[in-house]
Amino acid sequence: MAAELSEELKSFMETGIYRLDGSNVVFIDPVRVLNESYSRFALSPSDYYSRSFAPPKSAFPAEAVPKKRKRKPKPHHDLNERERVAEKRHQEARALLLSAHKALLAAADLLGLLPQVMGGEGSSHGGERAAEKNFVELGNHWKAPFCEITLGLRASNEVDQGSRPRHDVGRAVVSLFNNLIGNETNDDVEAEFQNCCYILPRRSSFHMSDLRQIRDLVPELAHEDGALVVLWMTNREKLRMFVEKELLPGWGVTDVTPFYWLKVKPDGSLICDLDLFHHRPYECFLIGYINVDVDFQCTEKFKYLKSSQVIISVPGAHSRKPPLEKLLLEHIPGPKPAKCIELFARELTAGWISWGNEPLRFQDSLYFLKKTNNWCS
Repeated sequence: MAAELSEELKSFMETGIYRLDGSNVVFIDPVRVLNESYSRFALSPSDYYSRSFAPPKSAFPAEAVPKKRKRKPKPHHDLNERERVAEKRHQEARALLLSAHKALLAAADLLGLLPQVMGGEGSSHGGERAAEKNFVELGNHWKAPFCEITLGLRASNEVDQGSRPRHDVGRAVVSLFNNLIGNETNDDVEAEFQNCCYILPRRSSFHMSDLRQIRDLVPELAHEDGALVVLWMTNREKLRMFVEKELLPGWGVTDVTPFYWLKVKPDGSLICDLDLFHHRPYECFLIGYINVDVDFQCTEKFKYLKSSQVIISVPGAHSRKPPLEKLLLEHIPGPKPAKCIELFARELTAGWISWGNEPLRFQDSLYFLKKTNNWCS
């Protein structure tokens, strides 16, 4: 008989969040976190976790593998100034990341559950996936102003006297690009564009356009009673220096705290060596505040961020970041419920505005499993 799950694991299976070491290290299952945005659909775990971490198979049988030639050691490469600064940052974060990874490896019950969590109910497309729409290319095409998307609107979620769901459906055709499109219902909405179906979570909106004026946009979007700004970074030191010295100060962002996303394989091991110089197994994102006076605004509903944290997860598709809303909700100042917007978005979240040139990237119905018979199939 299978052992009963602990309270921590039961909570993880419901929320997708497992706190490993106090409040500074968290393991998350993005699929479970994102699925809270949907009612009639669910993300397919096997499609989300589609990356393979298995070592490449040899083209030779074991007994016929040719001997490797001994290579001469490469000459020592002296780090330039930017590389030295980047290495210094890495060394400063190294102890925190190692401690976080150690906490994960110690959670044997969680690691034992991951194969079940990631396996899910199978793929939604039977192993075959059509080429995804290139919304960046479409948005720059001269035909972009003529592109339209059809929203399938459910008239009611109630049941009739025979206890059968009502499927009264209306349709709205709207311009796809440079237009704020929203699902104002408390149900999922199915939308169709060029014979592809996209799933819009409840109370979500998106605006598909470029963001050439982003440097002026962020301060204008910040609420006068305070805003939390989260900025994902690459590991390029040139960009990091620009962000810290010019971009964030120009936006009026203060009290910046670095957070880290540590990427692991399904068995809990890092996706690559922690000290691999040009390919770290982690990404950094910076969190800061605009229009916040900490001395006067800290309340039970707003907890000020004071220290770095580590978020651990198995990565999904390339460039798909883990959802952060549930982890940061108590740190958002201003009125509640918080009004949130994601720039350069590639997916939609319930209650959020997603703005970018491909916010429907991961909303294709091929990434989802159907809970009921739905409008587009």
